[in-house]
Amino acid sequence: MQRVERDLNRFRQIVRGKIKKDLRKYISHGEMIGRQGKRLVSIPVPSIDLPRFRFGKNQGGVGQGEGDNGDPIGRGDGSQPGAGEAGEDSGQHSLDVEMTIEELAQLLGEELQLPNIQPKGSKNIISQKDKYSGITKVGPNSLRHFKRSFREALKRQVASGQYDPDDPVVVPIRDDMRFRTWKTTEMPESNAVIIYSMDVSGSMGQEQKELVRVTAFWIETWLRSQYKHLEMRYIVHDAAAKEVTQDVFYRIREGGGTKISSAYRLVLKLIEEHYSPDEWNIYPFHFSDGDNWGGGDTRECVELLRNQILPKVNLFCYGQVRSLYGSGRFAHDLNENFRANETMVVSEIADRDDIYNAIKAFLGKGK
Repeated sequence: MQRVERDLNRFRQIVRGKIKKDLRKYISHGEMIGRQGKRLVSIPVPSIDLPRFRFGKNQGGVGQGEGDNGDPIGRGDGSQPGAGEAGEDSGQHSLDVEMTIEELAQLLGEELQLPNIQPKGSKNIISQKDKYSGITKVGPNSLRHFKRSFREALKRQVASGQYDPDDPVVVPIRDDMRFRTWKTTEMPESNAVIIYSMDVSGSMGQEQKELVRVTAFWIETWLRSQYKHLEMRYIVHDAAAKEVTQDVFYRIREGGGTKISSAYRLVLKLIEEHYSPDEWNIYPFHFSDGDNWGGGDTRECVELLRNQILPKVNLFCYGQVRSLYGSGRFAHDLNENFRANETMVVSEIADRDDIYNAIKAFLGKGK
C-alpha cells in the first residue's frame, strides 16, 4: 500500500502542476464544470496518458502461423467498431479532476502571490479543538491503542522468556495497556461577510454578468480559505436596489435606468443592522458598466462611501465591466475621489483576460 500511496501522491502532484500552469486560463475563461457538493470543484485538464497493457483477441500475422519475412501483419476483418477512414488530426481529450476548495484557494494564492488576510479589530472568536497528541498508561477503553498495547505485551513476554515462536500467543495484561491522550487547543476564528452588488439595468447584458460570475467565484474561493465563517449577501439594482438570493443574482434579467446610490444605501443598511464592524470583517463588491443616472447621484455615492461605508469595511472593491451601452464614467469618478484611500480598490474588466488582474488588484492588499 505504501508504494500505491506514493504513486498516487506523485500523480496528484503532476495534476496539480498542470492545473497551476494553466490557472490563468481557468481564471480568465471560467473553465469550471461545476461544484460537486459543497467542498469540491471539477476542473478539466489535458488528459494524462499512462503506460498500460492493451489486451485483445489474436489477429494473426507474422509470428502466429504461416508467413514469411516482410509479410504485413493482419488487421482483422474490418467489422469491428471504429472501422472507417483514418483522420489526419489528433483527438482532443480532457480529464475532469476534482479538487477541494481549499486546494484551489492555495493554488490561487500561489499563482497570484496573494498575502494572507490580516483580520482587523476584535472580531476574533475563540473556539476549542481537541487533538490526539500522545500515549499514556491510563485511560478509558474507548481510547485504547491496540498496536501499542500489543507491542508492550510482546516486549514483556520476550524479556521474561515467556514468548514461544512456535506458539506465538501474546496476551496483554493491565500493565501493557496504552491509551491515547489529547490536547485541547484554542483556535481563533473570524467572521466575514461578502456583500455583492450588481447593476442589472438595460445596459448590462449576459456577457457582462458572466464576467461578474467568474470574478465573484474566485473572490469567494480565496476569502473562504482565509475565514472560518463567511456569509454571503446579494444585491441587484437598476434605479432601485433589492436583496436577492444567489441564484437570482446570477440569473436575473431586468432593464431600466441606473441609480447606484440605491445599492450603496442598501449595503449600508445591511451593515448597520446585521454586521457590526467590531465583530465582522466586511467586504462589499460592486459590479457595474459605469453608467449612472446624473452627476447628482454620483456625488451622493461618493458621500456615502467616504463618510459611512468605507470607515466600516475592510475593503470596498468596484469592478467595472465593459458594455456597448454604458458610459464607463463611474470608475473614473471613484479614482478621482479615492485615489489615496487604501480601503477603495477600482478595477476595470473589459473582457475575460482582465479577470486575472482584477482579482489580484482586489485581493492583493491582504486586508
